[in-house]
Amino acid sequence: MSKIPVIVIVGPTAVGKTALGIDVAQKFKGEIISGDSMQVYRGLDIGTAKVTNEEMAGIPHYLIDIREPAEPYDASEFKNETHRLIRQIWKAGKLPFIVGGTGLYIQSVLYNYAFSEVASDEAYRDSLAGESGESLLEELRKVDPESAMKLHANNPRRIIRALEVNHLSGKKFSELQNQEQQASEFNPLLIGLDRERAELYERINLRVDIMIKQGLLEEARTFYDSGVRDVPAARGIGYKELFTYFDGDMSLDESVELLKRNSRRFAKRQLTWFRNRLDVQWYNADEAGLENKIVHEIKQFLKANRVF
Repeated sequence: MSKIPVIVIVGPTAVGKTALGIDVAQKFKGEIISGDSMQVYRGLDIGTAKVTNEEMAGIPHYLIDIREPAEPYDASEFKNETHRLIRQIWKAGKLPFIVGGTGLYIQSVLYNYAFSEVASDEAYRDSLAGESGESLLEELRKVDPESAMKLHANNPRRIIRALEVNHLSGKKFSELQNQEQQASEFNPLLIGLDRERAELYERINLRVDIMIKQGLLEEARTFYDSGVRDVPAARGIGYKELFTYFDGDMSLDESVELLKRNSRRFAKRQLTWFRNRLDVQWYNADEAGLENKIVHEIKQFLKANRVF
């Protein structure tokens, strides 16, 4: 049996992935699986820029509104559900698309991403949180020198994860990374959207302003009043910043500016992840004839896979 072709559209927040994904999916009888870790939560619509029914234009979308904000959801669950959906979509004679910006989730689907399935230990993480990057790196050198060589002291979060994996599984982070193999069942075409940095940041700032006008403050307040804390949804960009306003620690203007800043920084991290971890073919979202170019690329890809 030949591999199932999967079209994957990635890129930073506010770059234009959703609209492009829908437009292209319409041309290939596609169905879309959301690759966004926050859009799984019900009621968190504005802050996650969740696609509306009107925007879907009749294209089925999956893994949206499948959990309550208080419920846990992780890359392992996403991987299992997405694998099932890809098979289901393909069996129905449609082309599966994954559209989103959560790099870890998307990588977990396309590769045998073993260490994404290693559980977390919040207490262990907390015990390391106060250490400097250099100190953490020195600890990692003792148990996993190969990973330590690839990581930098200014990325303590990644170092802590490598230490946590070793702590919980007894295996080296580097060994699990080296075991990554492209999932034999699927053949992905990864399309990346990017824009000039200044333009992207302007779009992010404008999107936040629009979200506020659309009712993000009220949406975040409802979430805040639910009392849900210490879950991934409550730490999501768009909510945690406004929570500081509700707590009385910041003015509304300050929290909105923090939201814009965190969104810009998040976009930068997304780009770094996709460029360093996945084999993505990049396009400038502003280039002339973009959609036609991507349609042509997908046609060539499907032809090579003997779909057309």
